[in-house]
Amino acid sequence: MKKVAVILSGCGVFDGAEIHESVLTLLSLAKNGAAYQCFAPDMEQMHVINHLNGEVMANEKRNVLVESARIARGDVKPLDELESEDFDAIILPGGFGAAKNLCDFALKGADSELHPLVLQKCQAFAKASKPAGYACIAPALMTSVYGKGVHLTIGTDQDTAAAIRHMGGVHEDRQVNEVVVDKQNKVVSTPAYMLAQNILQAAESIDKMVVNVLALD
Repeated sequence: MKKVAVILSGCGVFDGAEIHESVLTLLSLAKNGAAYQCFAPDMEQMHVINHLNGEVMANEKRNVLVESARIARGDVKPLDELESEDFDAIILPGGFGAAKNLCDFALKGADSELHPLVLQKCQAFAKASKPAGYACIAPALMTSVYGKGVHLTIGTDQDTAAAIRHMGGVHEDRQVNEVVVDKQNKVVSTPAYMLAQNILQAAESIDKMVVNVLALD
């Protein structure tokens, strides 16, 4: 049985991990015969969004690890405990937390940088030639992890794609039910809610990513 590390970035589409994408990732891993363990950085998230009205809650502060525990039903470990040799693959669901907490792409675009611990842990899988999957906006992290020339998709949003190309990524337009498999780097990306109009489309996108990650040796 393959064991997969899943990095979460909080809880909630606008300031953390996208909940549907995260749960669908865990469900797809289980359906396809893989075990998983969730991880998240033990740090304060960039800000807190009221998901009812989309406004920033100025006086609210939340911890990424604590919030991620909501999705993982408490079974989540601090990211600094993740060791690549203990796992066969790694997956990062999307949500704005990936672009706000795991890196600062949401603020700086093409000039963004990854959180040092996130970069260290993701690069450990890349250097060990272990498969990885990045969904939704999470592929914006991939050029920092794999270097220039990595093939990826965030869907069809041209502004985001342009920023990724400026960072050195080779962006390929894909529809919601499609993936890009960079066989050289052993990494799979999919648009998920960058394009999905409902949970069924998101599920198809995530499942295709998971199946392709598990198929990579």
